[in-house]
Amino acid sequence: MVTEGSEPVCTGVAVAEMPAAQRLERDAEGSLDAALALATTLHAPGERERYRRLLERAIEQAERALAAAEQERAAPEGQELAAGGERTLATGMGARSTLARAHAARAEDALHGAGQLSLSAQRAPTREACDDGWRRVEAIVTGAEAAARAAAACAAELEAGAPRSKAARAARAAAHKAEVAARAARRIVEERNHAYTFHTDNGFSFGEGWHVAAAAVLAGAAVQIEPGKAGTPQAEAFLRDAGLSDRLQAYRSRPRAMKQTTEIVARAFEADPSSAQRRLRAAFLGGAPIPEAVAGWVDRGLAGARAGGPTRKKVLLWIRECVHHPHRNTTLAELLELTDLVRRAGLVPVLTGDALRDGRVPEGAVDMTLFWKDPTFRQLDMRRAQLQFFEHLKRAHGLAGQVGVTTAGMDGPALMGIPTMYLTDTPNVRMRAWAGAVPGYQEVVRESGYLERVRRGLSEWAAAP
Repeated sequence: MVTEGSEPVCTGVAVAEMPAAQRLERDAEGSLDAALALATTLHAPGERERYRRLLERAIEQAERALAAAEQERAAPEGQELAAGGERTLATGMGARSTLARAHAARAEDALHGAGQLSLSAQRAPTREACDDGWRRVEAIVTGAEAAARAAAACAAELEAGAPRSKAARAARAAAHKAEVAARAARRIVEERNHAYTFHTDNGFSFGEGWHVAAAAVLAGAAVQIEPGKAGTPQAEAFLRDAGLSDRLQAYRSRPRAMKQTTEIVARAFEADPSSAQRRLRAAFLGGAPIPEAVAGWVDRGLAGARAGGPTRKKVLLWIRECVHHPHRNTTLAELLELTDLVRRAGLVPVLTGDALRDGRVPEGAVDMTLFWKDPTFRQLDMRRAQLQFFEHLKRAHGLAGQVGVTTAGMDGPALMGIPTMYLTDTPNVRMRAWAGAVPGYQEVVRESGYLERVRRGLSEWAAAP
């Protein structure tokens, strides 16, 4: 038996004169050997598909060999060659052994496929795409289990007829490998992590937590908290205060992709925006009055900056200054333009977000950047306290809206009802799901005339009662 390219072929006159069953059995063994020879190159382009085709061919040839052997055994004795019965029996044993080994290889391949697909399913951008991926994983796992049963059946037949034979030993080993692979594949499904991670590492976007918590409030999403970080206790306190204790689960690897939560929140707002906002405000802000420590800090900051008193409307201008995607950072030129537009609309610009790069506050603006680093907003209730910062600005100081480069820090206030215009160079596939769903949430693409659109938005905020 030799192989030529990917096609196992038999050569020689003797092979040509073989009975059909024996020829098919050898072809099946050749196909399987050719497949197994690819084990070290399966990562290369196209090799995995070639491997699967060879396994499929080996199984098909082995099954045909068994059928042919059965026909040969049923043939009239006069038509059989000498010792034909023993030859046919050996052919059947070889075919069953090959079949068991091929099914074992198929089960192990299915385990690999289920593992890879489960990873990509968890990273899917929407919940529907994630669940669809897992349905495909389930189908692959079912295939692994079917392969394991087939391998076990082949091994059992050989065990019954010739338990000490080489074919039986090989089939037993193959059946065991197939069972191990099928069980491991089933565990992938059984151990699927349905939770979204609430990150507490300072290197991760703080604002993403608003998305996760909102998905839990509005759609019952399961949440796991990143353990062992400085912000872990504060995150747990916020989620429990929001009434989400029953949605918390122990931290495990391979969670769902957090980007799915944005779409979950959008759907809740599309269904009933007023109800969604009301539920989030109740969960995130609670029913207690805003603490004096928070209110006093805001009041003092505005009084010292001569912000025109509580009756004059304010607009938050968000500054982004990050090492992640630095091309999206706020530029000084744009900040000055936005500050001027806010002032021309009769509003007071209040800077928040990251620190100014050169430290100079534009004329007429109030500097409240990095407010969350003050001890007032670093306690156990830091998440709620930061939302209370925005809520007090709205209630007591006429906060009319917020403008800035796309940053997750804006999303918490937006969900609480602060009108929002976020700036982006290109349409944001993920965040634009909130535009038109979350009340007052607008995407402004930096294209010709975008500042005019911002100006009109500011005028509307200034004129609103």
